[in-house]
Amino acid sequence: MSGRPLDLDIDLLRTFVTVVETRSFTRAAALLNRTQPAISLQIRRLETQLGSPLIDRAGRSVTLTTEGAALLPQARRLLRLNDEIVATLGDGDLEGEVRFGAPEDIATLHLPGILGAFARNHPRIRLSVTCDFTANLLDQMSRGMLDLALIKREPVGPELGARVWKEPLVWVAQDMSLATETPLPLIVAPAPDIYRKRALAALLAAGLAFRPAFTSPSLAGQMAALRAGLGVSVLPAAMIPRDLVVIDTGLPSLPDSEIALVSTGGPGGPPGLLAQEVLRAFERGPRNVERPAGFPTGL
Repeated sequence: MSGRPLDLDIDLLRTFVTVVETRSFTRAAALLNRTQPAISLQIRRLETQLGSPLIDRAGRSVTLTTEGAALLPQARRLLRLNDEIVATLGDGDLEGEVRFGAPEDIATLHLPGILGAFARNHPRIRLSVTCDFTANLLDQMSRGMLDLALIKREPVGPELGARVWKEPLVWVAQDMSLATETPLPLIVAPAPDIYRKRALAALLAAGLAFRPAFTSPSLAGQMAALRAGLGVSVLPAAMIPRDLVVIDTGLPSLPDSEIALVSTGGPGGPPGLLAQEVLRAFERGPRNVERPAGFPTGL
């Protein structure tokens, strides 16, 4: 054997980690702004470099081999070190702009810690954050007004972006008795909010009568109405404060909440750097992301 050390390709490692974190070659391709065949080729190149299979291709889902599972934490560590070096030395304090979008509930609950740390670590990157409904965020992205966005995604149909997490949607209220009222008093956001769409579709399919009791685009407004006992609403399980109750009988089940990260660019530059930090922060699920001080911790 030659005494020449093997130099791992950072780009190949980033592709490997992104495939694992998004659980999909297709979603990784969308996030890294490459084609799916290019992503597959990069994984094969990395496997050739290391002389071991990393991903079991026998099934439809992304499953790591023993060698792949051993590589994953090491690859993440190397990528973090690489990004730290680039941020502090490589580009002489990376600078530029990231125009980032997210629905207000996600931005309020999950993003302050992530975005605050990003701003502190990259003081020369201008961060601009827009809170809006998913449909409006996607429209802004199509018009070149945003670089990156977290969106609420439908669980069926074409995959859009890289899935960040998935969790149940549940009915909540201040008191269980509100679920027995006819028509059911609803606390919702205005159209085109996806959770509103899910709630109305489920009630219509079940043949249950309902009425709009409180409509507000603001998460704070909806929470205030719930605590006042004005009606029933729909929330992701991770967002339920301790002073509200889950209604688990009498109302129709709801499809899971899916949150995805969509990007208009590639893996490089300030938007790519923020995308990787968001994916890493949510790696273990939304309950493990630091929340704003004073926000209830949920169930």
